[in-house]
Amino acid sequence: MKPRHMLMGAALALAAGLAAFGDKSPDDAVAEAVERPVQATQAAPQAAARQRAAEAKVAILRLQPRATLIGDAGGSGGDVFGSQDWTPPPPPPPQQTAAPLPPVAPPLPFTFIGKSVEDGKWEVYLASGERTHIAVEGGTLDGAWRVERIAPPLMTLTYLPLNQVQQLNIGAFD
Repeated sequence: MKPRHMLMGAALALAAGLAAFGDKSPDDAVAEAVERPVQATQAAPQAAARQRAAEAKVAILRLQPRATLIGDAGGSGGDVFGSQDWTPPPPPPPQQTAAPLPPVAPPLPFTFIGKSVEDGKWEVYLASGERTHIAVEGGTLDGAWRVERIAPPLMTLTYLPLNQVQQLNIGAFD
């Protein structure tokens, strides 16, 4: 082991001893300013400095507790270090000046399953939920939809309560 390592080990042991056995009492006292006597060699510069301080009327003030400086945080002063919300307020709701939209037919509740032609008349097979419908021209489905025309690739249906026409893709002619 080199002498340098032994010296560093001794310094480490000394630091550990100070950390373990050193003075750990808290220092609650406030250090106040103290006037020290002036030595003869420093008398001239310090006397001039004192004279300038007296002319400027500079004084060292005593430390004051935080509560007297900024007020009580829980009192009327509010929370000094509290959180602040910087998000902008939401915009006001839009003005409704336009007339309400007219009613619109619901989307077609039918799913295309298949189609067939017999003697020039088309039959289209549709599903609605778990029910199966056979659509022919001029017929009605669920009491609300009338089949106007079947001409592949489209089938034209009219929603009877609003008299609005919609089309369903049934595929090309086979």
